[in-house]
Amino acid sequence: MTRRFVDLSITLCNDVVSDPPFLRPEITYQKHGETMDELGHFFPGVTADQTPDGEGFAAVEWVKLTTHNGTHLDAPWHFHPTQDGGKPSLTIDEIPLEWCFQRGVKLDFTALPDGYVVTADDVAKELARIGHDLQPLDIVLVNTAAGKALGDPDYVSRGCGMGYEATIYLTSRGVRVTGTDAWSWDAPFVHTARKVEETGDTSLIWEGHKAGRDIGYCHLEKLHNLEVLPPHGFTVSCFPHKIQGASAGWTRAVAIFED
Repeated sequence: MTRRFVDLSITLCNDVVSDPPFLRPEITYQKHGETMDELGHFFPGVTADQTPDGEGFAAVEWVKLTTHNGTHLDAPWHFHPTQDGGKPSLTIDEIPLEWCFQRGVKLDFTALPDGYVVTADDVAKELARIGHDLQPLDIVLVNTAAGKALGDPDYVSRGCGMGYEATIYLTSRGVRVTGTDAWSWDAPFVHTARKVEETGDTSLIWEGHKAGRDIGYCHLEKLHNLEVLPPHGFTVSCFPHKIQGASAGWTRAVAIFED
């Protein structure tokens, strides 16, 4: 038996659009010869020409980012201060590890228009189409039109979103980790804002996220390569970085196939 991996994570970088301008990460790169001051803290007086091949000390990167840059796992604390009928919401360091290594299933919603809000009926029909019997702790990944738009100027406004009913459909059946290749689990804000302006219904804002008030769950955002996955037959690994009290943690999400 061989094991095959498919990387489901985007690359964190300065020049690919994956967030609105005010939220984009900033990475500053230092080459080996640019960190001699740091070496001097540990070995005073050592010069660059005294290092192996005269190449200097170490390559280092300084990164300015939020816990929601790059591919990351959102904790219930991100959505609301309480979950499951008033219990304190879990932060990312409190997420059970067994949630993050489970059987995966992919829902193909790439044909749905940008801004569409997926319903429970949409989810049920897609599960029936692919012949998947949803089980507790399955990790459900949603492939949207945003997946192939990564880096485009309008990436943040691309793709459909998961509504309250669709989210509850999954979590009420024991799903605790979901994911999307879009910027957000919900429909892009630019589309939701129009609906709120037209209807005055502010409950439409972040309705998929806010479903976590009723049943606590996590979701992955800014996944990649979902279009290459089959509907099922793989395992998802998405352990988040352990940040005390945080609303999210970066993850190298991976699909694992046992052939």
